[in-house]
Amino acid sequence: MKKLTLGLAVVVGTILAGGVQSADLSTGDYCPVAGNAKLLTIENNATLTNEVVRLMDEAVAVADSPQWINSGRPAFVWASEAKVACGKAYGYLQSAYRDEDYLNKCECFHSRMVRYMY
Repeated sequence: MKKLTLGLAVVVGTILAGGVQSADLSTGDYCPVAGNAKLLTIENNATLTNEVVRLMDEAVAVADSPQWINSGRPAFVWASEAKVACGKAYGYLQSAYRDEDYLNKCECFHSRMVRYMY
């Protein structure tokens, strides 16, 4: 019971102190390595789909790699985020819908993954 009370106090204290921030991609602060996704400039749906799949495949390879899973670098975390975002963007593309939010996230998270790999 003490742990629950202490945990609740920390959460409430953080909220009251204004320490909780949303991860808003639109501010530009969250994803400075991607900016406006270049994916959005690809007009041909087949070409766009191929590029999203390429980014997703690279993210899956990193997320499944023991080298990155056991690394102290956050490449694994961003690979996991990228594979989900790219997977959702790919799913929307299968129904001929370009979800700009997921396309931005796909490119952003992939860029962050690569940034932490090298």
